[in-house]
Amino acid sequence: MGFLSGSVTMDSFRIDGEQPRQFGTEHIKTLERFSIDQAQTLSPDQPDVGFIAGGHLFDIDFDQEKNVIGETLHCGVRIDTNQIPAAVRKAWLQIELAALTADNPSGRPTKVQRQEAKEAVEARCQDEAKNGSYRRMQQFPVLWDASQTILFFGGSSATAAEACCDLYARAFELELARLTAGRRAQEWAAENKRRKALDEVTPASFRLGYDHADIAWWNNESGNFDFLGNEFLLWLWWRWETQSDTIALPDDSEVTGMFARTLSLQCPLDESGKETISAESPVRLPEAAQAIRTGKLPRKAGLTLVRQGEQYELTLQAETFTISGARIRTEDTEDSADGQGFLEQRLESVRGLHETVDLLFRAFCERRVGKDWTADLDHIRHWLKKD
Repeated sequence: MGFLSGSVTMDSFRIDGEQPRQFGTEHIKTLERFSIDQAQTLSPDQPDVGFIAGGHLFDIDFDQEKNVIGETLHCGVRIDTNQIPAAVRKAWLQIELAALTADNPSGRPTKVQRQEAKEAVEARCQDEAKNGSYRRMQQFPVLWDASQTILFFGGSSATAAEACCDLYARAFELELARLTAGRRAQEWAAENKRRKALDEVTPASFRLGYDHADIAWWNNESGNFDFLGNEFLLWLWWRWETQSDTIALPDDSEVTGMFARTLSLQCPLDESGKETISAESPVRLPEAAQAIRTGKLPRKAGLTLVRQGEQYELTLQAETFTISGARIRTEDTEDSADGQGFLEQRLESVRGLHETVDLLFRAFCERRVGKDWTADLDHIRHWLKKD
């Protein structure tokens, strides 16, 4: 599945609560107890959510050797939904009404007949749901990393991620919080005793003469700092273009980076719309420069990052920090590795990817919340104004 081979798409969740030192038999038994074949919802309209072992869509053969890799528990979550199309429901309703009104002089159904027809359709929907005629199955890889107290969900669907977190909360009695840009900033502030300074941060205006910025996709709630993800991408753009493509990280390592493949921008006032640019280096195109000069902010960007000998190619969503399409190892490396050793190396690369992105954002937070931000903001404003 996704974390063990191919490209990686993932959302990250912080796990609050007691973490196991080592996954063992009791965790495998919990997976079995909450497997998809044991899932039963009270209503056919509600999805069935349960664990699968990770081999394929119907794999429920859980095993410690297969599902425990080092300090991680790797498995899958399957979500089964019964989605009867609206057109099918409508057709069934018309069939029921036609049968009930066959003897009506007016040909029109009475109120009682309409209710009877609706009840018949709902009963048929339940029968079809039980038979699985309209069942849709989706599977998502999930990686529980006890050493990092993080749950990696292998998808970008917020609804599916919520269902996965609910399953883990019920099965393992965990509390999970999505590691959005705002949550990451709060964790950084708490660890560095900068929470009061972070609480005073508001969206920056990158245009000369404006002290405040409105952001259409930000809910303006106290404690929500997800807008920092948009500012982070713009800061990277400015930093890599005007200073150096290498940035020192809080752990004394360095990361070298560049924008690549794709870039999505949007007007924060929701006036001039959205723009998506696809190119080898999208930030070098004149339309990209024009977009940020008119006030648009990055919402998603393709990045290439190199740190400690590892190269990561990924697409990062600014507010949620969802990573998609990440390539973390070359084909040559994958071909030369096999067995448990390869799997452990692969998962170590997943950790490295998450750590690199997080450390880069923390380097931005140090500038954004610290005394250096005034100078950085002034430089960015003049950079945007230049022809």
